[in-house]
Amino acid sequence: MTMVEETPSSSLADLYAQSLRVITEGQIVKGRVITLTLQDVVVDIGFKSEGSISRAEFSDVPALAVGDEVEVFVENVEDEQGMVILSKHKADRQKGWERIVNNFKEGDVIDGRPVRKVKGGLMVDIGIEAFMPASLASFKGYANLDSLVSQPLKFIILKISRARKNIVVSHRDYLVREKDQQRKTLIESLTVGERRTGTVKNLTDFGAFIDLGGIDGLLHIGDISWGRIGHPSDILTVGQPLDILVLSVDRQTNKVSLGLKQLLPSPWQHAEERYPVGSRIKGKVVNLMPYGGFVEVEPGIEGLVHISELSWSKRIAHPSELLQVGQEIEAVVLAVDPKNQRLSLGMRQAMGDPWQTAKEKYVPGAKVVGRVRQLTDYGAFIELEDGLEGMLHNADISWTRKINHPSEVLKKGRMVDVVVLTCEPENHRITLGMKQLMEDPWSQLVQQFSLNAVVEGVVTKVAGFGLFVEIAKDVEGLMHLSELELGANERLEDRYKVGAKIRAQVIKLDEIERKIGLSNKNLPPDAAPTGS
Repeated sequence: MTMVEETPSSSLADLYAQSLRVITEGQIVKGRVITLTLQDVVVDIGFKSEGSISRAEFSDVPALAVGDEVEVFVENVEDEQGMVILSKHKADRQKGWERIVNNFKEGDVIDGRPVRKVKGGLMVDIGIEAFMPASLASFKGYANLDSLVSQPLKFIILKISRARKNIVVSHRDYLVREKDQQRKTLIESLTVGERRTGTVKNLTDFGAFIDLGGIDGLLHIGDISWGRIGHPSDILTVGQPLDILVLSVDRQTNKVSLGLKQLLPSPWQHAEERYPVGSRIKGKVVNLMPYGGFVEVEPGIEGLVHISELSWSKRIAHPSELLQVGQEIEAVVLAVDPKNQRLSLGMRQAMGDPWQTAKEKYVPGAKVVGRVRQLTDYGAFIELEDGLEGMLHNADISWTRKINHPSEVLKKGRMVDVVVLTCEPENHRITLGMKQLMEDPWSQLVQQFSLNAVVEGVVTKVAGFGLFVEIAKDVEGLMHLSELELGANERLEDRYKVGAKIRAQVIKLDEIERKIGLSNKNLPPDAAPTGS
C-alpha cells in the first residue's frame, strides 16, 4: 500500500503563493477576459485578485469576448477592496510610445489621424496621441481644423520629448517635403528643347510664370512673341493652358526658362529674300533711342534707322526731332543680317539725295529764300529745301556791323533772303551771304567820314577795352579805352551807358580792314558833327 505523504498547511500556502505571478506597478502584463458587464471588463492577470477595466477603454468592445487575451497596464496591485487597478488605455499608450521611440526619429514621416481639436491645434493619433499646432496643419497658413478631424494624413515628427513623453508633428512640413520632392523629380525630367504643357500662374511686367505641375518656369516677355508687345497680358491670361518650349534648366537653383515664340517659325528665316538691300519698305516707329529709331516692318522684324541716316543735311541731335513713336515712315533697306537679327534702314535714301541736283539749283550769285533753322556762335544754318541747308557766317551778315552772335539780327524760324556764295555738293556744303544782297558801302563811308571829322553817335556796347558807337545806320566805330575821356578814379561803365549819345572824332578809317577808330579826347569845342 502506497502511503501519501501529507503536506503541512503552511507548505500548501507557500506553493499557492509561488504559483502567483510577480506583478509590479507600472508594468504591462497579459491577462484574460473572464467577465463582461455593461460597464466593465474583468481581467485575470494570474494574480491573487482580478482587475476591472472600464469598457470605454476598449476601442472595439463588440468584438471582445470572454477568454480573449489582452495587454493591460498595472496601475495599483491592490486597492482598498483588494482589487488590482488596471488600464487598457495606458497599456496602449505605453506600447505606442515604445513603438514610436524604437522605430521612428525626429524628421521621419508617420501616418496618423487627427482625433480632436484642442487649444492651439489638434491631437493626432499616430499610435499614441501627438500634438500638431494649428499653424502646421496646412501648406498655406492656418487651415479649417474641423475639416481635418478623422482624415488619414501623413505627418513629419518634429520633436520627441522622452522626459514628458509627448510628440509634436506637422502636416505642413510633410506637404512641403512632398512638393520639394515633386519639384526635384520634375526638374530632373526636364530636357532643353522639349515641348511641355503648363498653366499661366502669374503675370509680371517682365514676363509670365508658368506652372509645369510642381515647378514654375519663367516665360520672359521677349520669348512670348516674335513681335513687340507692351505687357504679357496683351497675349496671356492667368489660368490659361499653354504649350511651351523648355529653353534652359538650372538644377542648382531650380530655375527654368521657357519660350513660346520658339514654337513658331522665326520671321528672320527668309528675311534676305523678303527685304533685299536697296528695296523700299514701309514700317511703324516703335522706339526711339539717342542713336536712332527702331521701325517695325512686320511682327518680329524691326529695323534700325541710325541717326546719321535720317537726313542728308540736317544736323539731328535726337531722332525725336524728326520721328515719333507710332509714326508710319518709308525707308530703304541698307543691310540685312538674319543670323544676328539685324536690319539697317535709311530714311533719307527714300527721299532722294537733294545734293545730286544742288549744283544746278544753287549756283554762286543766285538769290534764294530760306528758313533760319539753327543759330550757333559762328553763324546760322538756313534751310533751303527739305534735306538741304546752307551756312550763313556772322561775317557775311553785315558789311559794317560787327556781329558777335546771329541772334542780334536773325530769329529762328524766320524766312530770310540770302545769296549763294559757294556750292560744293561733293562735300555737302553751301555757304550763304546776306550782306551781298546790297552794295558794299565802304567806298561811300570813306567819302562821308574823313579823318579828323567830328561825328555824333550812340553807344551800342560797353566792352572792357572800349566802346562801340553807331555813327550811321549799321555803321559802328570803336572808341578804344585809351581814346576815352575818363577821370583818374572813374570807371568806364559808370561814365558811359548803352544808348547814350556821344561826340567823337574819326582817328582811323581803314577801308581794307573795314574798321573805324574813334576818340573823344581833345575834341574841337565848336566843331559841328559831320552830316549835321
